[in-house]
Amino acid sequence: MEFLPCPDVRASNNRTRALRRQDIFLIDDVVTVSAPARLHLGFLDPGGSLGRRFGGIGLALDAPSTTIRIRRAASDRVFGESIERAAHHLVRLREALGIAGAHELDVASAIPPHAGLGSGTQLALAIACGLRRLEGLPLDPASDATLLGRGSRSGLGVAFVTGGGVAVDGGKGGSELPPPLIAHLDFPEAWRAVLVIDPNDVGFHGQDELDAFAALPPFPEAHAARICQLVLMRALPGLAESDLPAFGAAIAEIQQKVGAHFASAQGGVFTSRRVAAACEWLAANGAHGIGQSSWGPTGFAFCESAAAADRLVGRLVATGLGEGLDIRIARGRNRGIEIDPPPAM
Repeated sequence: MEFLPCPDVRASNNRTRALRRQDIFLIDDVVTVSAPARLHLGFLDPGGSLGRRFGGIGLALDAPSTTIRIRRAASDRVFGESIERAAHHLVRLREALGIAGAHELDVASAIPPHAGLGSGTQLALAIACGLRRLEGLPLDPASDATLLGRGSRSGLGVAFVTGGGVAVDGGKGGSELPPPLIAHLDFPEAWRAVLVIDPNDVGFHGQDELDAFAALPPFPEAHAARICQLVLMRALPGLAESDLPAFGAAIAEIQQKVGAHFASAQGGVFTSRRVAAACEWLAANGAHGIGQSSWGPTGFAFCESAAAADRLVGRLVATGLGEGLDIRIARGRNRGIEIDPPPAM
């Protein structure tokens, strides 16, 4: 398999001629897939004291995103970002689905890795959706996530294939598949998420993540019960009524309880002290629902409008607390993975 560091812009034309073995034929199937980043807003029960482990609430974002393009080719070639991981997923999927032949895969953009934004799962599922669409196979994100080693703790990445907004998964039971989706609501169009990212830090991943989970103390059952109450009776009703103070207060309390549980592994409620300071300032100056997505280092807060978010970020930058941080304002994304051309209905 050939790896090339830069994307081939000609692949964006979506009408491509290709030479394959002895035959010359027209291939007009170039499938483009865009997968949203996500914020992990908190676990429901990391220890499984209520019967199912983990469970979680999360939000799909309009940016950053992972975009891939895939087509049939004479030989395998992978372009762009995250090429080794992308090539592994492509080969694994073809073997499992019984697909012969070769493909050209362009990872045109990728969610920053190990930042708590779901980069690994979204890349895997974008490739799976693209390959299935190209080869005329029905989408099966849950099975593909399991095949590619994703969704072992969270079902949010799978949930954001078919829809966006805010999703809640029901935690791991006895199935090997990712946790089931149990709630899905739109994120209010006017609201904005302020993302605070420390580019000099990374969250736990791989074996370090597994070791960190293994070393954690039991999660108190009373805290799990309280978080479930907050999700069902505060966060989701707040979304349904576009009540940001109610939604934000619920998320902030969830984050405090979960963050305190993980503090022994990550050195505090936040992985990055600089992100913590910036997010605490945001909370003290009118933002809602501060927290950290997954293992970080991405922190977040919510504002009621784009104008409010712009003003608050401007003031934060003026304090100097944002120096060296990547601070972005993002919309929620009320749609899932986008596939062009779309699958037949």
